[in-house]
Parts: sequence; structure tokens; C-alpha cells
Amino acid sequence: GNWHLVLSVTLLIHAAHGCPNKCLCYTASKTADCQNRGFTEIPAHLPPEIQILQLQNNRIWRINQNSFTGTPLLKILDLSNNSLSSLAPGAFQKLRYLQVLNLTRNLIHYIENKTFSFLPHLKELDLSSNSIIRLPETFGNSTGNITLLSVKRNKLQKMERVLLESLPNLKVVLFKDNPWQCNCNVFGLKLWLESFLYRGGISDGIICSAPGIRKGKDLLKVPYELFGACPLRTALVHPASVHHHSSEHRTSPKYAHHSEHGEHGRSSCEPKPKPRPVSLRHAIATVVITGVICGIVCLMMLAAAVYGCAYAAITAKYHREHLAPAKQHGTPEEKEPFDSSLA
Repeated sequence: GNWHLVLSVTLLIHAAHGCPNKCLCYTASKTADCQNRGFTEIPAHLPPEIQILQLQNNRIWRINQNSFTGTPLLKILDLSNNSLSSLAPGAFQKLRYLQVLNLTRNLIHYIENKTFSFLPHLKELDLSSNSIIRLPETFGNSTGNITLLSVKRNKLQKMERVLLESLPNLKVVLFKDNPWQCNCNVFGLKLWLESFLYRGGISDGIICSAPGIRKGKDLLKVPYELFGACPLRTALVHPASVHHHSSEHRTSPKYAHHSEHGEHGRSSCEPKPKPRPVSLRHAIATVVITGVICGIVCLMMLAAAVYGCAYAAITAKYHREHLAPAKQHGTPEEKEPFDSSLA
């Protein structure tokens, strides 16, 4: 009886402070290996000192807000190849020291605002190989230190420029294999990407899936004049100032379906085939060239006027000096009849 009591107490202590039965825990590396163990939720009773938690290749379908309360020191969390379809806002907020979060190969459809709030040390966020159709305007408070973001192999048709601008330390961003709609909705993204690459950022580029005339083309190589008919707010106004209901309308499934399948109909922001100025630089160049030509013509007219005035002044002076005395005294032929009449 005493032996059973001691064994029970030992098992309770192990369960409270040790490693879950299906996991392998390594004290030296502070790692808990719980991959490929058939978990449907985050396992409980993990060692509180672990910094690496491997949960890939399970069937985890939800994360509660208290799932990581017992592991506050986590730095690397791998949840790839699970069954997550959504993430509750603040699901990871207990992980203040988290640096790497891998959510690849899940079933996530959308990311809500502030899903990754209060992760000040987060540097790498991998959302690739999901079914994400919409990203928020912000990942949450204190996420400005993210340096790598991957959204490859999702169902994104556009991405808010304000989200990328909220990540000032981004060094690498991966967009590959998404059905990007290269219309007015991605004009802000085009401007951001050009600036990002100019500053030395790394990206795999954005390849257009629609409209048909741009399918397969690199967004960076789509000329600016094709966005000439876009609403002014799309090109110039900061996305954060766009009214919320307009954003919801543009991201609704109905609108996305219309944009995807209405090849013969144009969406409200699709550029019309109307001649537009090629670019601001070309317009400025035209004004400068016109000004130079006008200036040259004016100088030529001024030179002609000066030459005419000088010629007139010289001619007048010549007449005063040579012709006036002759008229005053008369010529010998003119005086002769007068003298003879006196005689």
C-alpha cells in the first residue's frame, strides 16, 4: 500500500513539473518535442522553463487564450502541419519572449486584428501554405520588430499597405503563389514594394493572376499609366484613412467573386482604357521643354528688337550728320540761276 502511495505521488509530481507522457523533453536545450503525437490541443503540464516547443504534425484545431500560460519563456513555437482554422485574438499574448512562430500548413482562412498582440520580440512570422483570404491592417500592438514575414501559398488577392508600414523592421517578405488581383487594390502595395526594395529589402515579388491582360506579369513591371484611372484616394491617401465600411465592401466574398469571375465586366476601380498622362515625370519634362523653347523664342525676339532699335538709331544719326547740311546750304547747281538773275 505504501509503495502504491509513493508511486502515485511521484507520478503527480512528474505530471506537474515534468514532461507530458507523449512528449520528449530535453533539459540541456530547453526543448519539448511533441511532434507527430496526435495532439488535438496544446498539451498541458509542459515544463515552464522550456524555450522551444515542437508541435508540428499533430491535429491541433484550436488554441485557447490560456494555452501557453505555463510556458512563458518560449522563444520558438512550431505549429506547422496542424488543423488550425482560426486564431483567437491574444492567443499568443502570454509569450512575451517569443521570437519565431511557424504556422505553415494549417487551414487558416483569415487573421484578425491584433492576433499577435504583445509579442515585442517576435522576429519571424511564417503564415505560408494556408487558405488566408484576408490580412488585417495590423498584427497587433508591439509587433514592430518582425523582420521576416511569409504569406506564400495562400489565397490573397490584395494586401493593405498600412499593415506593411506597421512593420518598419521588415527585411524579408515573401508573396509567392497567391492570386493577386493587379488592379487599383494593389496600387499602394506596388508603391510600398518599390520603396522596400530600394531600401535593400528582399522579396520574391508579386505575380499577377488577374485581370487576364496582366496574368503572369510582375506587378513591379506593370506601368504606372495603367493605374491612371484609379481613385485618387487609392494612389495618394494613406490606407488608414479609408473608411472602414469601404474596406469591408472591397474584401467581402461577393466582391472577391465578382472580381475573380467577371472577366467581361470591370470593377469600379479597374482602370478604363482611356488615354492618361504617362506619369508625373513625363508631364514635368513636357513643361520644362516647353518653357525652354518659349524662352529661346523670347530671347530671339528680344535680340531682333535690340538689333532693329540699334539700326534705326544709326540710320537717324547718319541722316542728321550728312544730309542736313546739304539741305541748308544748297548745291552749286541750285545757286547758279539765282546769281545770274542778280546780274
